[in-house]
Amino acid sequence: MVENKKPEVRFNGFNNAWEQRKLSELTSVITKGTTPLDKSGNGDINFIKIENIDSCSGEIIPEMKITEAEHNGYLKRSQLQENDILFSIAGTLGRVSIVKSSVLPANTNQALAIIRTKEGDLSYLTTVLKGNAVAEFIKKNPTIGAQPNLSLEQVGNLEIPYPSVAEQEAIGEYFSNLDHLITLHQREYDKIQKIKKSMLHKMFPKEGSNVPEIRFKGFTGAWEQRKLSELLEKYEDPVDTPSDGYERVGIRSHAKGTFHSYVEEGKALEAAKMHRVAADKFILNITFAWEHAVAITDENDAGKLVSHRFPQFSFDEKLKSHFFKYLMLDKKFREYLELCSPGGAGRNRVLKISDMLKYEISLPSIDEQSKIGEYFDALDDLITLHQRELEKLKNVKKSCLEKMFV
Repeated sequence: MVENKKPEVRFNGFNNAWEQRKLSELTSVITKGTTPLDKSGNGDINFIKIENIDSCSGEIIPEMKITEAEHNGYLKRSQLQENDILFSIAGTLGRVSIVKSSVLPANTNQALAIIRTKEGDLSYLTTVLKGNAVAEFIKKNPTIGAQPNLSLEQVGNLEIPYPSVAEQEAIGEYFSNLDHLITLHQREYDKIQKIKKSMLHKMFPKEGSNVPEIRFKGFTGAWEQRKLSELLEKYEDPVDTPSDGYERVGIRSHAKGTFHSYVEEGKALEAAKMHRVAADKFILNITFAWEHAVAITDENDAGKLVSHRFPQFSFDEKLKSHFFKYLMLDKKFREYLELCSPGGAGRNRVLKISDMLKYEISLPSIDEQSKIGEYFDALDDLITLHQRELEKLKNVKKSCLEKMFV
């Protein structure tokens, strides 16, 4: 038992130095399980594997079943109990979960160590196992074979920072609440992403149909087929290439939007002309169109520069930009861009604009386009909200894991 320094940040009322204790002194590291012989899945007992533990929340989502005979027979030693900690020791190392009563009775395989606490706060120990010190230990100590793994002895020898039980409880409760908030936002984010994916499938006509499966009340007419050449017009605003530095627009692959970067003085492209970006234009990268490098520009992009490889298009009055924003996500459009980009890999594949403009889209009335665009814009706003909250909470957790432990 060795005394250690105090953490940088801690709760009021705690000022004693922390100890370092081996995990084997605080818990029983139970023998790992094995692979069940019966693969029929006809049993009633949950069989937990690494892939059944959510990497973000640590929640266990059972899929496989084993028989009661196996559970009480040769797998008896790896029977799980409520509040057991599962710690992955093969393949994906360091994934952590607490066993809840809702998944019991349950068993596990050889890739998960069962850690059963003898003293100390359960939530605190779980937080430590998810922390930076254990992550560093895992990087330095795995046995490398067909896949990386840790032995039960190595797990038992893990050095755990050990404050008073009262301070453990305060820290454990804090991180449990933080994890709960992260899980809530992650679930909402995942749920809205699934809704968006489903609605993108149902609110646009399927191949061979001229009406969608789902549409807003009051809209009944058939959608028209129109070529992009009828709806898009090349937009150009050429300017002399600045010699004293400028901001440029780039386009992420897989229709993930635009990004900005600064070109320093002396590093400008060897081209006499650049093109100024305007808001509310369809823009693409002809070199990586085959990777779905397409976007709709906004006010943040306006005024920044692009090369001739980033053509822009204005929208005809018959086509709403924020409707096309979601139409261009269609898998068929992505595949068509690939077909229109002949050549080898990478920069040798250049989009033929004339071929792209032959692509046909299904088009409803302007009013219906507006409704659909507004609906998906609202979904995207919710997705962005939860994504930002997730990032903020994860950054808070990362910072606290660094500052609240020794």
